[in-house]
Amino acid sequence: MVVFGAGAVNRVGEEVERLGASRALLLSSPSGRAVDRMRAALGPLLAAEFAGAAPHTPVEVTERALRLVREHSVDCLVAIGGGSTTGLAKALAVRAGLPQVIVPTTYAGSEVTSVLGETVDGRKTTRSGPEILPDTVVYDVDLTLDLPVAVSVTSAVNAMAHAVEALYAPEVDPATEEKALEAITLITRALPVVAGSPADVAARGDLLRAAWLAGTCLEAVGMGLHHKLCHTLGGSFAMPHAATHTVVLPHVMAYNAPAAPEVMRRVAEAMGTDDAARGVHDLVVSVGGPTSLRDLGMAEADLARAAELATARPYPNPRAPEREGVEALLVDAWHARRPA
Repeated sequence: MVVFGAGAVNRVGEEVERLGASRALLLSSPSGRAVDRMRAALGPLLAAEFAGAAPHTPVEVTERALRLVREHSVDCLVAIGGGSTTGLAKALAVRAGLPQVIVPTTYAGSEVTSVLGETVDGRKTTRSGPEILPDTVVYDVDLTLDLPVAVSVTSAVNAMAHAVEALYAPEVDPATEEKALEAITLITRALPVVAGSPADVAARGDLLRAAWLAGTCLEAVGMGLHHKLCHTLGGSFAMPHAATHTVVLPHVMAYNAPAAPEVMRRVAEAMGTDDAARGVHDLVVSVGGPTSLRDLGMAEADLARAAELATARPYPNPRAPEREGVEALLVDAWHARRPA
């Protein structure tokens, strides 16, 4: 079930009851206006709160939240925030068999996927299954109006990465292609507007729709080099999730371009540019987004190890993920070079 529209957060209580639940655990990152609105929407259905969601879904955080589930006889999970809270809800749902209501306030897109990424002992692994897919997603554009521009930029480019990678996945079909290209077009058009006018409701609505479209694309296909590499950087080197996607995406696109020229042509056309990889890089620069792994805290000495980890096992990708080539693209990303 997907609920979309201004003020949609007020329907969260209805969705909890529709799922046959009456004792919800509210999951979030540190509190804010959106969390206050969620408390009001849940009313007497709110049984407990956990505000410690963390990036990359560390299992130790999940275990702490799971204790609350048991202590308060929770029968439903309600998550508000970005990918971290969604990931925590999924991890709890897998362990406790509980329904999930997700209210995104960023453009992560993971709320419409059956994929869970968890970090154990410094290594991020992913798995998928129908029990991971949230039961209800509530998109309320009002909850995104306070999202800082910097976070909006990286979150939206993260969504674009889902769409781009879906286009060259082996499982892609015409419907997924159409959604992916629409998401890319919406992000390209709306992101500069939001960067200049953060409270523009129409542009925010376009980004939220693009996030939904891109997320459904990610759900329909497997992940390639871009997501594998970003999961490695996040899980093994504690790099920030969306910002890392933003820095790495144009360089992975340049790496794959020789093996997927038609896909890159269609991406460039959707963006209104002559080169897809450089188009994404230039879009990020134009809205003040990050372009350097060095600036995100990645040590140059760790680039070779990251490339080794990201290419340790084979997976589908237009161009074979070879360690030397992947290390070279990471070096370019570390130096913030415009893709060649």
